[in-house]
Amino acid sequence: MDKIKEEMEKSHLLISRIRKEISKHLVGQGKLIDSLLTGLLTGGHVLIEGVPGLAKTRAVKALASAVQAQFKRIQFTPDLLPADLTGTEIYRPKTGDFVTRKGPLFNHIILADEINRAPSKVQSALLEAMEEKQVTIGDETFVLPSPFLVLATQNPIEQEGTYPLPEAQVDRFMLKVLVGYPDKAEELEILKKISFSQPEPIYPVINCDELSAMSALTDQIYVDEKLKEYIVNLVFATREPGQYGVDAAGYIEYGASPRASIFLAKAARVNAFLSGRGYITPQDIKHVGPDVLRHRIILSYEAEAEDVSADDIIETLFDSVEVP
Repeated sequence: MDKIKEEMEKSHLLISRIRKEISKHLVGQGKLIDSLLTGLLTGGHVLIEGVPGLAKTRAVKALASAVQAQFKRIQFTPDLLPADLTGTEIYRPKTGDFVTRKGPLFNHIILADEINRAPSKVQSALLEAMEEKQVTIGDETFVLPSPFLVLATQNPIEQEGTYPLPEAQVDRFMLKVLVGYPDKAEELEILKKISFSQPEPIYPVINCDELSAMSALTDQIYVDEKLKEYIVNLVFATREPGQYGVDAAGYIEYGASPRASIFLAKAARVNAFLSGRGYITPQDIKHVGPDVLRHRIILSYEAEAEDVSADDIIETLFDSVEVP
């Protein structure tokens, strides 16, 4: 534990520098930054949802600028094709053979901007990349670079010309983060920083090797057996709420998948790491729980009719399931 703590202190210097660089272009949004760092340290993909103008894209670009890695922004549109993401084989008449031209997915950090504006065949092209970290072009399969991270944004209020993400793809996102409006003081600072001065350039402070070492360090964060059971109980309570005293009868159509247990443990470890601890507590699990679970709970018609949200159910779940 002492060795982990010593290494964590060194890593926290890098984390502080990353935060400092991001803050050059971003005001507030501490929860969003922590979620992006969680995805970065675990290799888990992050879905960011918020109305236009809340700096979702700006936050991802700021994070990518602070990391010395290959970054690509993809603007999702209705006319996008799968080959626009993965790449394609090009025929060369002179030699009579095919050459593979790799697409933008062959980068470390991918910003999928307005991801729900592309049709389902494009969304399906992401499934293999997000889960297996590989892409198949023709008869050949290519391994994507490590780390590989998809940070996607979507707009919840404008549904015209959009395509709902398939449940299989949504489940592959480790976190779904909801971005809200800034408070009055933050908005005044945004106004001063953006309208009345030039933003400072962001410099990379960490490379892929340092990132891999830091990621390996988070895997050493201690998780007690009782907390492992607590994580599993929380996930099982989304499937069988009655057995855990959760008052959600008829509101849940389908509960969270086993990925929820895996991602809940990983995200809790990173939250402990960012807090400077070598072990997780129930509070770490509760802190990351909504972002891990909200997109994995499929609501029933009754829940929609009574205006019951996934976050309402998650709040009830954490109140009902016994804490070790």
